[in-house]
Amino acid sequence: MTEAGKSLAFGKKRQQHVLILASGEKVRHITIRPWLAVTAFCMAGLLSVGYIGSTAYLILRDDLVGATIARQSRIQREYEDRIAALRAQVDRVTSKQLLDQQAVERKVEKLLAQQKDLTSRHGRMSDLLERAEKSGVSGTVEEPRPVNAYSPDKRASLSGASKAIDSVLASPSTGLKGSIGYTSKSEKLSERSLSRMVASLSKVENEQLIRIASLTSGAETKADAMADIIRRTGIKIDDSASQNVGGPFVEPMKASAATFEEQLSNLDTALSRLETVRGAAVSLPFGNPAPGSDVSSRFGNRIDPFLGRLALHAGIDFVAQTGAEVHTTGAGTVTNAGFSGGYGNMVEVDHGKGITTRYGHLSQILVKEGDKVALGEVIGKAGSTGRSTGPHVHYEVRLNDNPVDPTRFLVAGTELKTYLQ
Repeated sequence: MTEAGKSLAFGKKRQQHVLILASGEKVRHITIRPWLAVTAFCMAGLLSVGYIGSTAYLILRDDLVGATIARQSRIQREYEDRIAALRAQVDRVTSKQLLDQQAVERKVEKLLAQQKDLTSRHGRMSDLLERAEKSGVSGTVEEPRPVNAYSPDKRASLSGASKAIDSVLASPSTGLKGSIGYTSKSEKLSERSLSRMVASLSKVENEQLIRIASLTSGAETKADAMADIIRRTGIKIDDSASQNVGGPFVEPMKASAATFEEQLSNLDTALSRLETVRGAAVSLPFGNPAPGSDVSSRFGNRIDPFLGRLALHAGIDFVAQTGAEVHTTGAGTVTNAGFSGGYGNMVEVDHGKGITTRYGHLSQILVKEGDKVALGEVIGKAGSTGRSTGPHVHYEVRLNDNPVDPTRFLVAGTELKTYLQ
């Protein structure tokens, strides 16, 4: 039967090619037919012809290749320019940040310097303020309240500014205690804070200078007033600061224009002068030997109670009961304490500058010669010893051993009392 089949064909049957594909246990058979091989061969030929044709076209058209290369070069340059611009921007930001950091550091250094100066000044002012208070010039400087660095309506104090400085130093935005981190908002906030703290410290500094100037003016005014009162009694005091002065009138300088050292020197001079005048007022006889007592006989010519003719009364008499306290009218040294003729029991006190006071007709003497006495100290008790018609206090003021009217000193003492309190 096979042979019969072969004889019926045009000839011997062609042997078929089979492609066997095996994958694991699976085996596939693909029969390669002639038309499929011809088709594959034609496709390969077409692709080869196309490729060869395209290559030839590109080789023959150099302008297309150059355009492509130029385009790629242009794109590369654009990218490089963009990268360079970004690098320049980063450099500008970094440079600006460094400049801002340096500016912040300079401001912080200025703040620390101002803080140090204010602290030093406060210590150096303490002695002068204490002297001013002792001299009766108000030297109390109110400690300014702490301030919020971001609130311009509040007063800045030295302590508040110091805390603000510490907060700025610890702030990362300043770059002083850490890596640099550029944030414009934080930077602006820090700039505003530093500017306000600088202004706050400057305000405290100006207030210090103004306060010193005020104390200086107060001390000078008080010294002038006291010196005028003392001079009206006829006593010359060592007050050279108020003499031999002059010059055209010029508006006073602002407190900030004068240096702190000059202000302190002026205040020291004014306080020294005031202390000199106060010392004179305390040591000289401006007190009352019998406070609250009436005057029974004044200084000057009068009819002598014993002789009945005109005579000089070298002092004034105060009405007093026997045993009433007699006070010294100024600080000094007791030069006489005992019986002295018509004065009876008498105490004499030397106050310096040629001025002495006498307290006569005492019933009892409570001090002795050489004692140092203070203003208002009890030196004896009233009586009627010596040339006296009854118990009273005889009080004399002598300048270079010449009697002067004690009334001038009593009036001056009343005026000076307000300055000595």
